[in-house]
Amino acid sequence: MPVAFTLNGAAVEVEAPDDSSGGMTLLQALRGPLGLSGPRFGCGQEACGSCMVTLDGEARPSCAMPVEMAAGRAVGTVEGLGTPEAPHPLQTAFLAEQAGQCGWCLSGILVSAAALLRRNPDPDEAAVRAALEPHLCRCGAQNRIIRAVLRAARLGSGAGVAA
Repeated sequence: MPVAFTLNGAAVEVEAPDDSSGGMTLLQALRGPLGLSGPRFGCGQEACGSCMVTLDGEARPSCAMPVEMAAGRAVGTVEGLGTPEAPHPLQTAFLAEQAGQCGWCLSGILVSAAALLRRNPDPDEAAVRAALEPHLCRCGAQNRIIRAVLRAARLGSGAGVAA
């Protein structure tokens, strides 16, 4: 069955298998037929944040979400943030603060941070920590990540992720 939605501002359609085959998650559709590599598989139980996307502007895990839930909606991924030529303020701030190490969790963190800055362009540290609470990072970069999000807010990143 075809499932159509908007992905990072562009109309897309994927063929979702029928329920007898177990269905397809949004993450599987993004990484498979849609060819994205930003959203990552971590736990498969919506508990680590590696697969975070925006769905109509709200940060949501995609690893267990049936792709059909995206039908007719706007999905945003880290690929919708910026480009190497014109990086998003969050990307600039994360580089300036050296906020990443292994990088596995960062795409989900960036998506959640962009969703936060879209709804609250001037968050305090507590708001940033609350927004990033669902994310697991084993590298110990959490304080640098918090500083990077606060720096991006000062740079004016209210544009958020496309969605």
